[in-house]
Amino acid sequence: MTRLSDLGPPITGKPHGGEPAREIDHFYFCRTCGQAVDKRDLRQVIWHEQREHKPLE
Repeated sequence: MTRLSDLGPPITGKPHGGEPAREIDHFYFCRTCGQAVDKRDLRQVIWHEQREHKPLE
């Protein structure tokens, strides 16, 4: 199983104005493995966009 730390340092985005989002709005569930993915971390998003992957530790 791949660890999140194996993907390198965090790649974070920047807010685009307006009200801060609720914490739950920053996550979605991967259709392939069912794991919650933090949309604020590009490493996680890229990992879970691969067709065949295993959940991160």
